[in-house]
Amino acid sequence: MRTVKDYLMLALKGSAMGAADVIPGVSGGTIAFMTGIFEELVGSINSFDSTAVRLLFTGKIKEFWKHINGSFLMTVGCGILLSVITLAKVMLYLLNNHPIETWAFFFGLIVASSIFILRGVKGWDLLSVLFTIFGIILGVTVCTLSPTETPNDLWFIFLSGAIAICAMILPGISGSFILLILGKYEYIMESISRLTAGDMATALPVIGVFGMGAATGIISFSKFLHWLLGKFHKQTLLVMAGFIIGSLVKVWPWSNMEAIKASQFTHIPEKAPVLIPAEQVDMHYVGAIIFAFIGFFLVSGVEIMGKILGKKD
Repeated sequence: MRTVKDYLMLALKGSAMGAADVIPGVSGGTIAFMTGIFEELVGSINSFDSTAVRLLFTGKIKEFWKHINGSFLMTVGCGILLSVITLAKVMLYLLNNHPIETWAFFFGLIVASSIFILRGVKGWDLLSVLFTIFGIILGVTVCTLSPTETPNDLWFIFLSGAIAICAMILPGISGSFILLILGKYEYIMESISRLTAGDMATALPVIGVFGMGAATGIISFSKFLHWLLGKFHKQTLLVMAGFIIGSLVKVWPWSNMEAIKASQFTHIPEKAPVLIPAEQVDMHYVGAIIFAFIGFFLVSGVEIMGKILGKKD
């Protein structure tokens, strides 16, 4: 039986997960693993089965709540929600006003994440290399073929929520990173910011549909994803790591020139190169390098701490 203190600790752990899920490259699943609630979280999510549906629709609410470990899920969920709402405005401000440094920070985070996933793979052979290369090609293809502006229609918001939530519960994969790939990270952060500002008419439909997509995704796909990791653990990790590496083209600090033009940078030529910015323009190289290293070492610290705690357990 958990005490009030236990539930307060669960809420804090949920807040840490929420903070991680807002930042592309940092996995909420990794935080859950570090704080010792990952197995209970996965088990609680997977308890949404036919038994849970039967208990709910026969009016046995108390039994249903106990079956799904409702108190645990609600406490962790509230912590995640509070953290996401608090940090959404911060991330939106940084993206709008300091795009180069912010994208460089994301770049460093994601590079570190891919390295730590690959380091966890044992027994490298030619097939392992081929799986990784396949993941890289897949990541580059998805990011280069997918439009920068994806539709804001509610059906796509629903789909984005369903896909992103599956990544959020897996150690090493960031749900926010998936939203970046789908071109919906800034849009969702902006909607959350509007919701907290009281613009219910505009933001509530978006957040509501995103939440329904997340609920559908986590119930429908989480079992398959965990089965995949259990059955083809090594191959899945290799493809995921490769996909992350290939997807770095999406977060290259100077790839989104429109965002940079809309910020404080006002002297950028119309045809500035994408990969290597024009030398005559101050494109904040030093700041980008510094923030990329900060992002890299942030994930490194989180992953190392997770390994230390894992060994202790």
